[in-house]
Amino acid sequence: MPYVDRLHRVCGFLDIEEKENSCRFQRRYFILDTQGNALLWYMDNPQNLPSGASFVGSLKLTYISKVSEATAKQKPKTEYCFVINAVSRRYYLQANDVTDMRDWVAALNKASKITVPKAGPAPPRSDVTTVISDTQGGKKQQAYKTEIIGGVVVHTPIQNESEETEGRERKGNRPGVLRCGYCVKQGNVRKSWKRRFFTLDDNAVSYYKSEMDKEPLRAIPLRDIQKVHECLVKSGDLLLRDNLFEIITGSRTFYIQTDSPEEMHGWIRDIEMKIQDFRGPPKGFGFKRASSLYRSHNASSSVSRSTERGAQTSTGQVLLCGPGLAALDARPTV
Repeated sequence: MPYVDRLHRVCGFLDIEEKENSCRFQRRYFILDTQGNALLWYMDNPQNLPSGASFVGSLKLTYISKVSEATAKQKPKTEYCFVINAVSRRYYLQANDVTDMRDWVAALNKASKITVPKAGPAPPRSDVTTVISDTQGGKKQQAYKTEIIGGVVVHTPIQNESEETEGRERKGNRPGVLRCGYCVKQGNVRKSWKRRFFTLDDNAVSYYKSEMDKEPLRAIPLRDIQKVHECLVKSGDLLLRDNLFEIITGSRTFYIQTDSPEEMHGWIRDIEMKIQDFRGPPKGFGFKRASSLYRSHNASSSVSRSTERGAQTSTGQVLLCGPGLAALDARPTV
């Protein structure tokens, strides 16, 4: 999902077909700079790149004539794809989901001051699915996004509409994993920022060098986590970091940056939920429940005892009620 950074620029990751008609998409970090009249894209978030690293591509907003969703005929094998029509060529970009795509289209149209008529109902995606499944002998092809992690090209399958949304990323073949995805983490010694693949399961928050690795670089047990929340008090290098949260343990504080505010809040929510599940109900919960049951029992017992007691009537009669007792009249019968 695109988000607005501290400089009021729309930012986020997209896949771009850098060479027109090549059908090869590369993962890039985009910045829509309306003040600079340009759409810029980098190899990664500039905060994670060496100081002075330049963008790898740019497009002046005044060169844009139209931004719209790509049709199934234009890119039949690419989901959530939209096209920027510029003076010299067309730029095809792929978003993470349909909401991400429409947010970028709206932001780019607004930045380039283009009035676009309201779109009608979205066409059913069954046409696209049919085109894909009819290729290569009826075998459905999987769309991929490409990332460069530690000098290694990593291909990640695109999330389908039927999979979970709201920041919960593809879990792959990882049983018991509630959430996983790439985040940027600050090192403990050199304080450098590196992109790592994080997972959350029933026992720990773990991070790997890439999602291809089987053994994590480190696991943070849930029992050691004292608190997890958004990092609001910042200083030094943290001042320029958006979407930053921290995991606090007894020995260290882990600073982790996500690609969007939605992902940050999703990680915080899921980690807190897993910690609560791991630790069980709060202390004193069982004692309070037992106390309430005890009070309830005492109340019912007192009501029973009061029923068995005698009651003084207005005529001076005393009525005794209880097992094996009959009503007695203090006055002789006439």
